[in-house]
Amino acid sequence: MTIPNIVGAGLIVIGAGLGIGKIGGSAMEAIARQPEASGKIQTAMLIAAALIEGIGFAALFAVK
Repeated sequence: MTIPNIVGAGLIVIGAGLGIGKIGGSAMEAIARQPEASGKIQTAMLIAAALIEGIGFAALFAVK
């Protein structure tokens, strides 16, 4: 693995982590505002986080 590949892989992981963190924070704010919709919000949050994580893994394999 070359240095640019390693840097790219690091950026991918950082970006995915920031994206999932943003989703989690926004979901917590939404649940605090509308507690009765917590089930729908959690479901949407988990689906979005899984998609971001999948894209992160795919990008890591593409870099490798």
